Amino acid sequence: MPPYRLQTLIEMRERAKEEAEQAFSAAVKALAKEKEELQRLEEELVTRKAMRKQKVQEYLQQVMAKGVTGIGGFNQMNRYEERLKDEEAQLALEVERQKDAVITAEKLVEQKRREMAEAAKELKAIEKHKENWKKQLKEERDKKEEMNQEEIGNTLFMMRQRK
Repeated sequence: MPPYRLQTLIEMRERAKEEAEQAFSAAVKALAKEKEELQRLEEELVTRKAMRKQKVQEYLQQVMAKGVTGIGGFNQMNRYEERLKDEEAQLALEVERQKDAVITAEKLVEQKRREMAEAAKELKAIEKHKENWKKQLKEERDKKEEMNQEEIGNTLFMMRQRK
């Protein structure tokens, strides 16, 4: 049987398919990592809000317990609370950025999934071509064999006729 002349193409398509599968796997892992980071940031934001409320409440109780007169104690408490709120706002911005990163990672996963499917489809097409080529080669060989057998049969028939 002669070598398949497109074997190099099959090997290239197989490598492309493997690379696409690896890229898809890496994209899925990256998406999982981004989602974990988003979850962590969201949990941290919830924790900070709860801690801020608790600390403000504790500070208010301290001020009341000391009996500090005047606005000074309340101003300090307000500044402290504002600083905590600013930190929360900064964290909320990080959460939003992370949500964008998750969306980007999801789009990348979908793109890699399409590339992987395309690579598999191309490999399957060339493999189908190879199967058809083998089938055609076998049919041609069988026809030649049949013609040879028929020729041998005719020759034997002619030889018997001459005797």
